[in-house]
Amino acid sequence: MPTALITGLRGFTGNYLAAELEAAGYRVCGTVYDAAAERPGEFVADLCDRGAVQKVVAEVRPDVVVHLAAISFVAHGDAEAIYRTNVVGTRNLLQALAELDAPPRAVLLASSANVYGNAPVDPILESTPPGPANDYAVSKLAMEYMARLWMERLPIVLVRPFNYTGLGQAPHFLLPKIVDHFRRGAEEIELGNLDVARDFSDVRTVAAVYRRLIERAPAGETFNVCSGKAVSLEEVLALMADIAGYRIRVRVNPAFVRENEVKRLRGSNAKLVETVGALDAIPLEQTLRWMFEADST
Repeated sequence: MPTALITGLRGFTGNYLAAELEAAGYRVCGTVYDAAAERPGEFVADLCDRGAVQKVVAEVRPDVVVHLAAISFVAHGDAEAIYRTNVVGTRNLLQALAELDAPPRAVLLASSANVYGNAPVDPILESTPPGPANDYAVSKLAMEYMARLWMERLPIVLVRPFNYTGLGQAPHFLLPKIVDHFRRGAEEIELGNLDVARDFSDVRTVAAVYRRLIERAPAGETFNVCSGKAVSLEEVLALMADIAGYRIRVRVNPAFVRENEVKRLRGSNAKLVETVGALDAIPLEQTLRWMFEADST
């Protein structure tokens, strides 16, 4: 039975990816940041602690690795922590993997479509020049460049996921916040930039894509992970109004308005589909309904 190591195992994506890999016959291990209620296969480790990372990797000796652990909230207030975790933490992991006698056959690193910034093209291709517009995006692009230093020693695959959501995503992210307001029957919601459109996927689709990529292990390649469709915030609110049976009043809160907001983000998944096959993507309306109805129980 092959062994998969997932960093950020208890995170939003990690939970779904673990289930996906277990169903495919993998033994799943992973790193967690919090020691509370440690479970079998979990290793408490701060990726910024190089010695701790080396110890975990030497013990697990993974066949495949998916690196998810990161500070992933764009509006996170601690820029130093963003760079330390997203760049130095990743470097510690790659160094530990490269030191193994038998390195893994696939190492998937999760970057972000935020590296493209306000790209002047639609849809965005993997060859589109990056233009990061915030510290989170800069940290992810720096991680990508750093990772290229290890590509001769490790079979690294880079993914740039666009927005995705699902049950269990933290409530400070946009779609869970909107779903929660409708679930509670709130009359009003405070939002920031309203003139935005995003390419949304379901987290279950993303987990399946990651599994298929590590199975094919296209080393040295970068892939957009996206639906290829942009949905405006107004369309999201309209979908939720249909699901919940009422319309909500929207108020713009200046504190939530981002100065360097990326207005429209839509990716091309042509390269991904060519590599892993048709995605069998879950429609956004179905994802929102899943989140709404599950949260209601």
